[in-house]
Amino acid sequence: MASLTPIDFGTPKRESETQITLEIDGQSVTVAEGTSIMRAALESGIGVPKLCASDNLEPYGSCRLCLVEIEGRKGYPASCTTQAADGMQVRTASDKLNQLRRGVVELYMSDHPGASRVAGEQGGSGDDELLELARDLGVTENRYVKDPRDHQDAVIDTSNPYFDFDATRCIVCSRCVRACDEVQGTFALTVDGRGFASMISAGTDSDDFLSSECVSCGACIQACPTEALIEKDVVEQGMPDRIEKTTCAYCGVGCSFNAELKGDDVIRMVPAKEGKANHGHSCVKGRFAWGYTHHPDRITSPMIRNKITDPWREVGWEEAIDFAVGRINGIRDQYGRAALGAITSSRCTNEETYLMQKTARAVFGTNNVDTCARVCHSPTGYGMSNTFGTSAGTQDFDSIEHCDVVLVIGSNPTDAHPVFASQMKRRLRAGAKLIVVDPRAIDLVRSPHIQADYHLQLRPGTNVALVNAMAHTILEEGLENRPFVEERCDLDEYEGWREFILRPENSPEATEQYTGVPAASVRAAARLYATGGNAGIYYGLGVTEHSQGSTMVMGMANLCMATGNIGRPGVGLNPMRGQNNVQGSCDMGSFPHEYPGYRHLSMTEVRENYQKEWNVELDPEPGLRIPNMIDAAIEGTFKAIYIQGEDILQSDPNIKHIAAGLKAMECVIVQDLFLNETASYAHVFLPGSTFLEKDGTFTNAERRINRVRKIQTAPAGYADWEITQMLARALGYPMHYAHASEIMDEIARTTPTFAGVSFDKINALGSVQWPCNEAHPEGTPVMHVGTFVRGKGKFMLTPFVPTDERANRKFPLLLTTGRILSQYNVGAQTRRTANGLWHGEDVLEIHPADAEMRGIKDGTLVAVASRMGETTLHAKISERMTPGVVYTTFHFPETAANVVTTEYSDWATECPEYKVTAVEVTPSHTMSEWQQRYIETRERQQRIDEAEQQPVRSPETVAEGVDAGHK
Repeated sequence: MASLTPIDFGTPKRESETQITLEIDGQSVTVAEGTSIMRAALESGIGVPKLCASDNLEPYGSCRLCLVEIEGRKGYPASCTTQAADGMQVRTASDKLNQLRRGVVELYMSDHPGASRVAGEQGGSGDDELLELARDLGVTENRYVKDPRDHQDAVIDTSNPYFDFDATRCIVCSRCVRACDEVQGTFALTVDGRGFASMISAGTDSDDFLSSECVSCGACIQACPTEALIEKDVVEQGMPDRIEKTTCAYCGVGCSFNAELKGDDVIRMVPAKEGKANHGHSCVKGRFAWGYTHHPDRITSPMIRNKITDPWREVGWEEAIDFAVGRINGIRDQYGRAALGAITSSRCTNEETYLMQKTARAVFGTNNVDTCARVCHSPTGYGMSNTFGTSAGTQDFDSIEHCDVVLVIGSNPTDAHPVFASQMKRRLRAGAKLIVVDPRAIDLVRSPHIQADYHLQLRPGTNVALVNAMAHTILEEGLENRPFVEERCDLDEYEGWREFILRPENSPEATEQYTGVPAASVRAAARLYATGGNAGIYYGLGVTEHSQGSTMVMGMANLCMATGNIGRPGVGLNPMRGQNNVQGSCDMGSFPHEYPGYRHLSMTEVRENYQKEWNVELDPEPGLRIPNMIDAAIEGTFKAIYIQGEDILQSDPNIKHIAAGLKAMECVIVQDLFLNETASYAHVFLPGSTFLEKDGTFTNAERRINRVRKIQTAPAGYADWEITQMLARALGYPMHYAHASEIMDEIARTTPTFAGVSFDKINALGSVQWPCNEAHPEGTPVMHVGTFVRGKGKFMLTPFVPTDERANRKFPLLLTTGRILSQYNVGAQTRRTANGLWHGEDVLEIHPADAEMRGIKDGTLVAVASRMGETTLHAKISERMTPGVVYTTFHFPETAANVVTTEYSDWATECPEYKVTAVEVTPSHTMSEWQQRYIETRERQQRIDEAEQQPVRSPETVAEGVDAGHK
């Protein structure tokens, strides 16, 4: 791919303390031992032609274009596979080398159409490095007759919605095959046939790319040196001519991308090689699924209505803001400020989230502010702050390269965090051991060249029993790291925990009755974790979304401390955050009991600092969490909510209860891209902006703060922070930020862990990981080195308490939920892309034995009923499940899986227990009555009256107009 991105050095960078010096074309060059001649030359600015080589792949030496001459050595060795040596004298250009290269290019061109497919590139090289080389080498004619065995009659494979495979342009250099193997780790591609018949295949002869094992990560396209693999948008719209760097707005990996544009139009998104979270790799969502940004469903004008049964009416910004201000002020005057609240977004930037919580506290006058982390990783914050002293992951992603034992608990990285999963798989293929704890056989349990050493397939809801049993084994067998504990941890707390863990009820034999995992397997896995070298824990929502989510986080932290697996590369406790800025939304003070930086409202000095900064009196009492807001609304004491970029009616549990709460409110303001499910109950809709339409920062799962850069203007005219500022100013509070960077400056001024963060620093370094302050001016890749943030590590008691949600005769199965690769969260973005070709509906995975017992076949429409509600979806017979456990996703509102989930939640944080719901599954012939009513209600309450499009005006003008009206 002839991208606009930085130079490709042909072979990977080698690390060595030994430096060697050689001469290339008369120039003295010094490189690390093990560096290829090709890389040494390219790093020195000396060009070497190549087609099969790429610096993210191991050298292959097939194209024979990078030949060089070496003094004293016969022949013409390939510079990609030949290591530089001390004193070596190399020539990269000579008449003989040019002759050889022209001959090779002629052979390639004899089985090539000879022209680019890209629009507007007639006579040019387009996206084809071979055509570019032919031009540079002066290959204008071909001495070789077209062979009847060539590939020029091959049909272009257009099956994939995002890219084409054109075998007529393929030179079988195997770069795509190697990228699929070495970078992605899917092993979906191969070379079929021999000699002239050789060609790239995505599986068997009958497979096309869409039906193959290809996961559309884009690594093969990025690797392809011709236009054999090319994005459809490039073919149709032409080559991009400039780039803007930004950050993906999907999962918590936080991949860096180069948005490649032609004029103002994004042509393609190319993962940035310099991205410190993704190192030039991507997944199907970040690489391709950004088309939602210009989907016709985008709401581009503000809308208001008096009642939720009225149709929406498009209005201008002034009228919408004025309407919202009137409702908010009326409610505050009648019911008091406690009747108001806000929900921040984990999809918006740090700056926008900071402004939302500031608006709640300084403008509304309430601490009734919460975020979607309430329903995902709030137990992470509670558990890690109590044990370690801070509420975030301990490692950077590259720590996995030093890991000897990988313990994955309640996480499905290949689907939820695929780019990091590829890095993890590379380490596993290199020899690291793997323990998977999950009720479902996720891909990591067994995939190409990877097999878990232990898969502890426990019953949902028994995590704590299992982690206690592992700890019991470690202590009973004397495998703990006593010197580490004595040096780094509170010994009194440790002794109390030790006494508790060694009780008989915590042994693997005693807990087997709860977990269903054989005691011998638990003991073997515990021994491996404690003695196998550097051991890192990677966990997800299968840990936190339980009634004992906080307990489990503390249990894992106890394991880390007891074995000394904390405070250095290759170890640690790593929460795999689900959304692009869920870490940032927590960092920015989105919880009702904390200011930014996880500082409690009761900390007088902190509160006084914000009072001085914001020039208001702040309430010292914690506010309401999301579930409390809904309960209070039903009770009649909570009346207005401002929701930015979250769809609680689809994402939160027991959605009948959520709907009742929203319906009881007098003012629901939704700020989003599309009319989401929650908007059915809204009175004001404010059209938001995508990641391409704003400046700011996201913070990923490794605490890495990455820049988001404005590439286009939002259809409605404003970034989300500008809309919040307009509302705050109209309510009488002075907010006058001219750019998102000024908001970050305020964050740095008031938040110690962000004290050294600025847009200028991020622009200079690429990214920084907090804490970034005077002690760590360039950030902190690994936390708790030498000492814990809290001082001494604190062991916490973790008694196992079985959940109240249990299978019974009426509801004999346990439902657990999760995500799938091609879809994201509630699906608002990915459902509006071609990703629906892979996963167009939520399905129910059920074990063959459970299916047979109920007369269910693959594809049968089934009803899933719990004591809370009922929905229908199609069944998928799967041996991934254990008997008695079923699984589904929550990406589609028509399924609304959360109508069956319960009100049970984590004891400390009220994080819902999504992962354990007792259900029964039966064949069905139609949608449930609730689904039919729900769809009818949505259609009725999302009607829009056609109106004249309102003009876009600047935020300053709108705010001034509203101010003047209120005066």
